[in-house]
Amino acid sequence: MTIERKPAKPKKCRVETCRASFVPSRMGQAVCSPACAMIDAPRHEPKARKALIEIDRQEIKLRKEKLKSRADHMRDTQKAFNAWVRERDAGQPCISCGTTADVQYCAGHYRTTAAAPELRFEPLNVNLQCNRNCNMGKSGNLLGYRPGLIKKVGAEAVEWLEGPHEAKKYTVDELKAMTAEYRAKTKELKRAAA
Repeated sequence: MTIERKPAKPKKCRVETCRASFVPSRMGQAVCSPACAMIDAPRHEPKARKALIEIDRQEIKLRKEKLKSRADHMRDTQKAFNAWVRERDAGQPCISCGTTADVQYCAGHYRTTAAAPELRFEPLNVNLQCNRNCNMGKSGNLLGYRPGLIKKVGAEAVEWLEGPHEAKKYTVDELKAMTAEYRAKTKELKRAAA
């Protein structure tokens, strides 16, 4: 079975100086001839330039992605994870000192990434903490962190965090997947809060 096409209806050329009537030979044709297309071309120049700039941006982004080291991917994942923790714990007091003051909050690790790198991305190990006073000023304020953490997750979970853990060496693909996962979770939490 063949589908018959309707004959194209005559159109007027878009170029103001021409306005000749023509039958389009292809879909979307707005000018009658190549000469009129050359006259009409500057009209599309801003769009074309914008499209070329966007293509260049995408190519640069891909090249930068290829140049990233494992450490760069680790930083990206840490940034996405910390943003998720801040969003997850939004509205809660500082885990260490209990302040609810209008200060800058960060994602504070109970077991530091230097002491226990295997717990770097463990949600139980990272909680909302006031940045200037506890996290930076008192190096994590562990004396206040432990009681706050026991109150939040229980003594068993804290003992598990303090116990030995198997070392983890994340691959670049695992880090990329975790970054995407935590960014999606953060978006979801923000959408739910709105």
